[in-house]
Amino acid sequence: MTTLTTPRSPRSPRSFQALLGSRPYAFAGLLTLLLLVVNTALQPAFLAFGNWAAVLASFAPLAIAAMASTPAILSGGGGIDISIGPLLTLVNIVIVANLLPNGLTSPFVVIPICLAIGAAMGALNGFMVAVLRFQPVVATLCANIIIGGLATQVQGDDVPSGSTGWTKALAGSIGPVPGALLTIGAPLLIWWALSRTPFVKALYAVGGDDATAFSAGVNVPAVRIAAYALGGLYASIAGIALMSLISEGAASMAGQYTLLAIASVALGGTSLAGGRGSLQGSLLGAATIYLINNLLNVVKVSTLWSTAIYGAMLVFAVVVGAVLTNARRRAVA
Repeated sequence: MTTLTTPRSPRSPRSFQALLGSRPYAFAGLLTLLLLVVNTALQPAFLAFGNWAAVLASFAPLAIAAMASTPAILSGGGGIDISIGPLLTLVNIVIVANLLPNGLTSPFVVIPICLAIGAAMGALNGFMVAVLRFQPVVATLCANIIIGGLATQVQGDDVPSGSTGWTKALAGSIGPVPGALLTIGAPLLIWWALSRTPFVKALYAVGGDDATAFSAGVNVPAVRIAAYALGGLYASIAGIALMSLISEGAASMAGQYTLLAIASVALGGTSLAGGRGSLQGSLLGAATIYLINNLLNVVKVSTLWSTAIYGAMLVFAVVVGAVLTNARRRAVA
């Protein structure tokens, strides 16, 4: 007797398209692996063990900035926080221009102050969005301008500089462990801890459909304020990572990190409409952009093209995200 086999449906969850739809960050993961191979082929020393600490240290500010942009986007309502870049540079400048020169060098003093600055700024953005009903882009654009101006004022005419033993370790190694693993790992650890509470589920619910979440008893304004505060907290960690890397003020770098962070989030599969995505995806998206930037430097592409390339990547990421969302819906159907 001939055994008849039923052909697998193209909508099977095991299909490649369905995999990308159910795991939106898989696309960024594949791009990261491909770019890692290409970068290593063109620059064999790139992945040398002795180079890991330096590579991760230069990657850390972008990676954390991307994760800092994620909670506001997940909260929905068009929640794109474009004040992340100026905020991380402000924290960086406060350390080298205010804290270190006044003898405040202990990490047990510097880090809490920086985290408080970031969380407070983020919460203020969230309050404007969730309570005062400002459009997120308008609210965070105002914050972008104000924080950027404040950072420039604090920096002054002479670029401040400074470092301590623990900041050098974060940019280098702590024993055999690259110090940047601590700064990159901190947001992931905080997110993991929050995932053990109702907050993360409430955040996804609010981002997916805030009216339904409100009907189910979720305090929508409180969740959105907390999301922006969390983004500000992460931005302060990015500022600490940036200060550890360059040991000087960097107010002019704010715009660069703002654009690249949002592009990273989109590449990582997080829906800009909210309610779907992950910190891991944003981290992979940042890795993709970092590796592309490194590749452009290796092949000596003019920096004048960088912004245009990153903008094209953002458009590409949004289009791919829409395609993967449709794939996910078909896989579920």
